[in-house]
Amino acid sequence: MWIAGIGAAVCLVYYGVIVCYSGISTSFAWFWLLAGIFFGLLFAGAVYGKHHPKKVPLWLSVSVITFLLASVAVFCAVEMFIFLGAAGANTPNLDYVIVLGAKVEEGHISNSLRMRLDRAYEYSRRNPETVFILSGGRGKDEPATEASVMYEYLKAKGVPERLLVMEERSGSTVENIAYSKVLIDEMERGKDTVMGSTLHKAPGPYMEVEDKPVQIGVLTSNFHVFRAVQIGKRCGISEVYGIGARSDAVLFVHLCVRECAAVLKDKLMGNM
Repeated sequence: MWIAGIGAAVCLVYYGVIVCYSGISTSFAWFWLLAGIFFGLLFAGAVYGKHHPKKVPLWLSVSVITFLLASVAVFCAVEMFIFLGAAGANTPNLDYVIVLGAKVEEGHISNSLRMRLDRAYEYSRRNPETVFILSGGRGKDEPATEASVMYEYLKAKGVPERLLVMEERSGSTVENIAYSKVLIDEMERGKDTVMGSTLHKAPGPYMEVEDKPVQIGVLTSNFHVFRAVQIGKRCGISEVYGIGARSDAVLFVHLCVRECAAVLKDKLMGNM
């Protein structure tokens, strides 16, 4: 009973923190308000049942408890995969890294996007031959495409322009990765064409070497790595690796809960 009361208070307080910190329009913020109301009603029902035990049917109590336990089990299982993805090792010397976009605001970039770009810059310094696919279109309330803003940011930081490729059509994680893979495939075909024109200059003995699979990384916020990698595999990227960037400490719990819902949705829709 008291767990429900504490849960209601925590959810409502956290909802207030989210609204004060990043605004009422924050994606999925309504979840905490609804959760607070749900736990509040659960607490009120438990108090009522304690004082009027004969008026609360047994089937109702069993159904509510079963629903809560099942929800907790599913949530914990999904969060385990999310945290394992966030803790994954960052593979060096990848051929390409797809940097997933995030909301662009008038006059400045969001904290989430900045942390992803700073992580991309850090990776570039340690792996100077990796090509970055900057993926993100333009939302209805965005002043420019996310890819173009990312391009200018990394170029200003000193990343060579030849290593920056923009993908400006996507509007979701699935599209980010699918459209980026199309670009990578086109670039790889271009490499094969160039190589094919120079392979037969002089006859002679040679050693046949097995083609090395193209290694592709997906760089995004740490809580988002698991889903992004799974979507990458679903899109046909055989060698895909996650690279995690830091995420907002205040919103981290909210982002993980939102990501749980996104994982379940994408799994049901066959995206991963």
